[in-house]
Amino acid sequence: MLVLIVHIHVKSECIGAFKAATIENARNSIREPGVARFDVIQQTDDPTRFVLIEVYRTPEAPAAHKATAHYHDWLKVTEPMMVTPRTRATYTNIHPADSGW
Repeated sequence: MLVLIVHIHVKSECIGAFKAATIENARNSIREPGVARFDVIQQTDDPTRFVLIEVYRTPEAPAAHKATAHYHDWLKVTEPMMVTPRTRATYTNIHPADSGW
């Protein structure tokens, strides 16, 4: 499994719209065969900060995800809402075993 952790800081006036667009993207993303999980979380002490936890079954799956229409739609809508460009880090799964996803 390949795990991407994406940090996003949005403008305070865009929180609701960002959440709606991102939930829609997540709902579509989890239907992709290469996606094991696609979680959206919001920071409790600063609601303008979000983290996406994306778990992919293969190293090729993130590129396939970025080729989807729903990803491009999400990006077009949400990029103007961001205070700064999103950042991401890539991780390798340790536990549970890949079969546990």
